[in-house]
Amino acid sequence: MAGESMGKILSEVENHILKITISNPSKRNAFDPDMMLQLSNALTELDVNPDLWIGVLTAEGEHFTAGLDMPKFFGPGANPTPIPEDNVSVFGLGKTCSKPIVTAMQGISFTIGIEMALAGDIIIAADDCRFCQMEAKRGIAPLGGAHFRYVSRSGWGNAMYHLMLCDEFGAEEAYRVGLVQEVVASGTQIERAMEIARIISQNAPLGIQATKAAGRKYIEAGESSAVNAIDDIRAKVMNSQDAKEGIQSFVERRAAVFVGE
Repeated sequence: MAGESMGKILSEVENHILKITISNPSKRNAFDPDMMLQLSNALTELDVNPDLWIGVLTAEGEHFTAGLDMPKFFGPGANPTPIPEDNVSVFGLGKTCSKPIVTAMQGISFTIGIEMALAGDIIIAADDCRFCQMEAKRGIAPLGGAHFRYVSRSGWGNAMYHLMLCDEFGAEEAYRVGLVQEVVASGTQIERAMEIARIISQNAPLGIQATKAAGRKYIEAGESSAVNAIDDIRAKVMNSQDAKEGIQSFVERRAAVFVGE
């Protein structure tokens, strides 16, 4: 069917581990609205199922994700799939997952891919990873948590350096600034993430969940303020001429010409 989503989110269970796989490799695992709902559903299952103690988020193919399939979210006639309010938020901006999440990343890992990973707990990066938070290059701004999670993970200077330059950087730089916890040889990142999940799953699940909850308590006041600011940020940037130009330039595959309005 024309316009039907070709991407999907796959799930499989190994003992108490839920392995979640992003599967749209022909489009560098770019997300369409249906995939966003499927990922939220998988994270919600991880959260509510007492037999699932830990999640591992992975992706098929050479890349983690190129980000959003932007025309399907912001283009003419775009109609993003609504996500139930009681679902776990993909970006941890609403309901968060109470179980630990280990993310394995490879290749292109742009924009929302970084934000999804930062909504989890531990990140394993293949040595071929390419990171970039490029929203400002498209006339908009990060709306999935990068505006505060970069700061909490990397410190103000490192966060502003990469958020403002919108530059592409590799796994070693991501490790240096604390965005990722391990760098491994390309092709081994998923197995390493699963290995870490297996080790964690040998510990008491309630103790692990309590540890995560306690850590979240420490930072939730600041995060709450940052999350509450997103609506104002979205209104300011998404209704701008620069946002229209950024999206149009992406569709037309040309450099954007911004005017600051």
